[in-house]
Amino acid sequence: MKKFLLFLLLASVSLRIYAQKLERIEPMFWFSGMHNPKLQLLVHGENIAKSAVNLSYPGVQLVKVNKVENPNYLFLDLKLSPTVKSGSFPINFMSGGKKIFSYTYELKDRNKSANRIQGVTQKDFIYLLMPDRFSNGDKSNDVVQGLKETALNRDSMYYRHGGDIQGLINHLDYLKDLGVTTVWMTPEIENDMEKASYHGYAVTDHYKIDPRYGTNDLYKKYVEIAHAKGMKVIKDIVHNHIGTGHWFFNDMPSRDWVHQWPKFTQTSYRDQTVMDTHASVADRKQMLDGWFVASMPDLNQNNPFVQNYLNQNHIWWIEYAGIDGLRLDTYPYNEPAYMADWALKLKAEFPNLSIFGETFVAGVANQAYFTGGNTVNRGFDTHLPGITDMAVKDGIYEAINGKNGWVDGINRLYDVVAHDFLYKDPTLNCIALDNHDMSRFYSIVNEDFDKYKMGMALLLTMRGIPQMYYGTEILMKNFSNPDGLVRSDFPGGWDGDKKDKFIADGRTNKENDAFDFVKKLANYRKNSLALQNGKLMQFVPQDDLYVYFRYLPNPKGTVMVVVNNTDKEKNLNTNRFEERTKGLSIAKNIITGESAGLTDIKVPAKTTLVLELN
Repeated sequence: MKKFLLFLLLASVSLRIYAQKLERIEPMFWFSGMHNPKLQLLVHGENIAKSAVNLSYPGVQLVKVNKVENPNYLFLDLKLSPTVKSGSFPINFMSGGKKIFSYTYELKDRNKSANRIQGVTQKDFIYLLMPDRFSNGDKSNDVVQGLKETALNRDSMYYRHGGDIQGLINHLDYLKDLGVTTVWMTPEIENDMEKASYHGYAVTDHYKIDPRYGTNDLYKKYVEIAHAKGMKVIKDIVHNHIGTGHWFFNDMPSRDWVHQWPKFTQTSYRDQTVMDTHASVADRKQMLDGWFVASMPDLNQNNPFVQNYLNQNHIWWIEYAGIDGLRLDTYPYNEPAYMADWALKLKAEFPNLSIFGETFVAGVANQAYFTGGNTVNRGFDTHLPGITDMAVKDGIYEAINGKNGWVDGINRLYDVVAHDFLYKDPTLNCIALDNHDMSRFYSIVNEDFDKYKMGMALLLTMRGIPQMYYGTEILMKNFSNPDGLVRSDFPGGWDGDKKDKFIADGRTNKENDAFDFVKKLANYRKNSLALQNGKLMQFVPQDDLYVYFRYLPNPKGTVMVVVNNTDKEKNLNTNRFEERTKGLSIAKNIITGESAGLTDIKVPAKTTLVLELN
């Protein structure tokens, strides 16, 4: 009897050790008709590597079953025929020649609707928002049981506030009326961390919309609604890091899934080490492989399984939802060769897709180093079309707040734009005055409304793709110390808010003046071919006046921008601009609607004039 009980005990232990379990397959489904015939499935489950795998479906070949360091993973290499049909088939997991379980895998038809993925260009005006802080459209998902953070506290800048995707959907008409053509949310995918993960950059599940924002289906519906309204959608993605709460960080496929150090090592944040020909190997390694912060492990993009996982995830979201563009977070911290290859693979699938990388760096050359075309002798092409143009932002700040000098004040902006020769195409850069990581623009100009209007006029007429941070149109303010101060709720986005600033009656007179100013310029921009597609010609500032033109070969509709950053009204003699004004005699002020002859122009103090020439 004792021997029998011992046998049962050993058998029970053996079953616990060797029992196999299937927990997930990613991507959970795929699409027929993709450019790349290769598909690699991540399979996760307890002791899943002890299983044999087979499948049978016309046009689908199981090329290889990859085992890795962790027996809880398999990576299945599939090859899809160009003629493979949509449909479902079982992936069988076998043990001892017997099927122990199967997963029904689906291939969906690729959506080939014309202009589904439109791309984002100079024709557009981007509105950046944080979904948790914009509007609460669904109270039922404010607190989701089972997640690590269940506190909802709008009085704290660190906790969740309840904003969601439905809240944004409810206000798309507000944005369209404002003149916005494209919406960019900070990452919407799951961030199941213990605290302060509302920003979205500590992903814990790449294939799942955070349930406090909604569902995958709701996200897809949001894109479809935006498209139906003539608007586009940008998705914010993170290659560089994940959150420590990510399911695969807590059961990594292999030790080299993330960059490992003998002790915690943070990135130096020194982008110069990537481009510096004199930089040490150690400094470059710390910049690229160091963790962004302790709660954000740094993914090892030299691991081919990591590469495939990220590539396929991004392709999956674009095809699934029909996204028009991607913003790439923390671009300089990524492995350069991988990112170039990634860009090629995504453009092969989606030729119209727009991509711009976040380059929070100092100087035009530093930015240009990361853009495509090998224009600064980098040695290879990054294939990155555009970047977040911090240099133009800094130039505008100096032009508005600085004191004019040979390289200061208005001359700084002129100098920055004069360096556009470093880019393959500067019109693909995203220009902005602030964002979720920076002090708000209205505070930067010391709440000077004239300076505010100067900056907004520059933003909406300068070359590149303009982006405005939520609430700028109603003069939301604060400094980013800490950053939660610039991430406050949009007033009126929650039931019970004392003021609803989504409507004119809820705004002050000055807030309505700001809203109307942005609306006037943004909607004019929608119909101005010169601002959408025109070239830029700038003139050396004289008498503290900076003048540039946006123009097409047909001079009719040329836009002339005149900046006076002084406290005095100025007279501008237009004779020196003849190469752009020849044949044009009437200047219409876009804000006031008044027209006058194109001779001497009076430029009020602290003003950016926007004039249409005809």
